[in-house]
Amino acid sequence: MVLDFEQITNDFKIEVSNIEQNSSSILDCANQIIILARNILSTFKKYIQSNEFKKVEAEIHFFKHTKQIPLTPLIYYSEIRSFELQFPKVNRKTQEKFVGIKMRKLNRFFSHNLDFVQYVDNGLKHFDLQFYTRNFIDFYHITSSDFYFQDPEFTTPRDMLLGKVKANKMLVQYLQKRLEQPKNGQVNGYHNGTNTPLKWTASKTGLTELIYALHCNRVINNGNVEIKEIVASLQKVIQFDLGDFYKIYSEIKSRKISRTKFLDDLSAGLITQMNNSEE
Repeated sequence: MVLDFEQITNDFKIEVSNIEQNSSSILDCANQIIILARNILSTFKKYIQSNEFKKVEAEIHFFKHTKQIPLTPLIYYSEIRSFELQFPKVNRKTQEKFVGIKMRKLNRFFSHNLDFVQYVDNGLKHFDLQFYTRNFIDFYHITSSDFYFQDPEFTTPRDMLLGKVKANKMLVQYLQKRLEQPKNGQVNGYHNGTNTPLKWTASKTGLTELIYALHCNRVINNGNVEIKEIVASLQKVIQFDLGDFYKIYSEIKSRKISRTKFLDDLSAGLITQMNNSEE
């Protein structure tokens, strides 16, 4: 069986995007993507071990581009998970110091690998044969001692380092934002638990009316989203298990009077509030 690398990596990107948008926390997001990336790399590894590249250019392209698609997120989210698990929970100055230590470590990484970083940033190719094929692994030793996904038959002298360069550039941006976010309890859009969580306190039928109204009026993603995706996202935000919303919607449709009772009540309540504020 021939693996369709392009299809697999495209599906991976879509799944990563879905996880990033729907995860309840940054740690939940990191854990899911780490597992997903490892599974993809494991699939690639098994295939590469039993199939030879027809051309050296194909091997270079795989280790320089294709493998990087799951490898870079694996390194990036492994670093984020480690960082967040160790991140101080209190004291702003302690948090800033912790981020500063991590930033200095990243600066040392880029300084130590300056030549390779410039090679990557400038889009150079003259050492690609030595860097991204396995034939030169005894001459160009692997520079990274960190373990993410290394194997002599599935690693070239610089493919792991390339993944670290790309991941660490993303990590710098994450840390820069992280310095701004301990104040408001948010980590790149994820709630870190310091603020009061939102909870749905109305009925299941009311929430179902609201969700179906949002869906049928195409006000989320211009309508390019399935009803179950809206349900899944809102359930996490408001910490509420809607249950069998299809059945609830069917019951709402069978009402004899006011099939949009909750939405009608919302509208009436808003109008009353407006009227009272004008008095």
